[in-house]
Amino acid sequence: MRPPVGVYVVDTSSGRIGIVMGHEGPYVQLRPHSGGREWDVDPGAVRPATPAERLRAATAYANARSRGEVL
Repeated sequence: MRPPVGVYVVDTSSGRIGIVMGHEGPYVQLRPHSGGREWDVDPGAVRPATPAERLRAATAYANARSRGEVL
């Protein structure tokens, strides 16, 4: 699967949810919903994130922000 840039996906090898930022060589580059460092993942190890997974990521970010853990 080669997902388009801007789509939310799940890295099935780690369980992390990320936003597709680009494609570099054979890899998909993902960035966490809350921002931060990108990571590379094999395209075969990603699947589209469900609406519930996207909501969970957004809620976790909002909670961390309210606690002052992120800007």
